[in-house]
Amino acid sequence: MAVVHPTQEQRTRSRVATVDIAGTAWPVYKLEALAAALVTTLLVALIVGSVQTAVLAGATVAALRWILALVRR
Repeated sequence: MAVVHPTQEQRTRSRVATVDIAGTAWPVYKLEALAAALVTTLLVALIVGSVQTAVLAGATVAALRWILALVRR
């Protein structure tokens, strides 16, 4: 699989807020989606008591957050 690394100019043009994690620029909306999924998963697991339902709910929240960020861009 080929990996394309964007130049500094391309990263500046995209205007997406990023956070540097282990030398890789992560868009903030991806980290927000992961955090929202984790919180949702833990809360649903605590309330419902079903791990399967909690994981499904967490994945749904993460996917919705990710898609909304891409649509807004």
